[in-house]
Amino acid sequence: MPVGSGLREDGAVRLRIDLAYDGGGFHGWAAQPGLRTVQGEVEQALAVALRRREPDGTLRRVPVVCAGRTDTGVHARGQVLHVDTTPEELAASAGRSPEPPPEALVRRLGGILPPDVVVRAVSRAPEGFDARFSATWRRYVYRVADQAAAVDPLTRSHVLAWRRPLSLEALQAASAPLVGLHDFAAFCKQREGATTVRTLLDLTWARRTDGVLEATVRADAFCHSMVRALVGCLLAVGEGRRDVGWPAEVLGSTSRSPEVTVAHAHGLTLEEVGYPADDELAEAVDAAGAVENGRQHVQLAHLDDGRQRGRVDDERGGHGVRVGHDAGAHEHDEDLCGAHGDVDVAAARTCGGDVDVEWTATCGGDVPVEAYVLSITMTTFIHTFIITITFTTIIKV
Repeated sequence: MPVGSGLREDGAVRLRIDLAYDGGGFHGWAAQPGLRTVQGEVEQALAVALRRREPDGTLRRVPVVCAGRTDTGVHARGQVLHVDTTPEELAASAGRSPEPPPEALVRRLGGILPPDVVVRAVSRAPEGFDARFSATWRRYVYRVADQAAAVDPLTRSHVLAWRRPLSLEALQAASAPLVGLHDFAAFCKQREGATTVRTLLDLTWARRTDGVLEATVRADAFCHSMVRALVGCLLAVGEGRRDVGWPAEVLGSTSRSPEVTVAHAHGLTLEEVGYPADDELAEAVDAAGAVENGRQHVQLAHLDDGRQRGRVDDERGGHGVRVGHDAGAHEHDEDLCGAHGDVDVAAARTCGGDVDVEWTATCGGDVPVEAYVLSITMTTFIHTFIITITFTTIIKV
């Protein structure tokens, strides 16, 4: 877990929070009016623990940013958040505890949060750390019990009971062609203005000693319902209803396939989020010229093969968009899905904030980052030229 001072140039302290929760009692991660959500519970608990209040004494929301927003019913064992506070606020939250403030905050939150949400650790984040946009991959595991001896009523809340036997060999063979850089439109709940191109790093199946099957799925980011749609498609192969080549055929579709059944949410758990080394975090932020505290920023990071990837983000915890140049594909962050092909990409409105910058992208073309800069520069020049001519004409008239 990264260790650092957490102190930023503006005097704020950024904390990393490692979180686990049982998603069965929540309407997903993201806060929604009138619904119980993980984000709502965590932000409320932080407001109490940090003693953050409005002038009239009412609790003031403490915004957090997570690595990946889980759907209704999906669990997490390795969720990561960040929250910004001040040295004075953090010290005051510890009260008379002899423990360091971050460790005292773990204990304090443990007494405030409900039993289905657990803070596993709190640490001062290294310079440049962002729980969501510093993440390089997310790893989910989907668990299925397909044998009577493996079905345990004590684990029914996070293991799917499947009444037909599944072939591990068929599951493995059908999964292999899905790994890599693809357009996963057929497996995503699409959203207007976002691409479904993703890099699937791992998709493997293994049977535990107790007979439970585990699908491990790791990617740079995921579309909405992507993991559960992949699992649902593969289960049809595993039980013999579809042949091994069917998932690869589905992958070739340009839209959500009605033949794919999305697997139940309760079998899925966010297990781990990957981050680069601390010194690489700082370098990435410096290279990006990131602007923190709610303003949008563009981060340019070099991939292993020397290509560039740009990211546009609003740090208020709302929807972010990543525009990348990776084998001619433009990728957007988790839970933003949309049409493929020629798309006009616009970031979503964020937590009541302003709409992020719009980008025009061609998912199938090789468009380097520099092209965007040139395009924006030329557009600005043309607009300025037209306005100048118009204004001159008006004066003459």
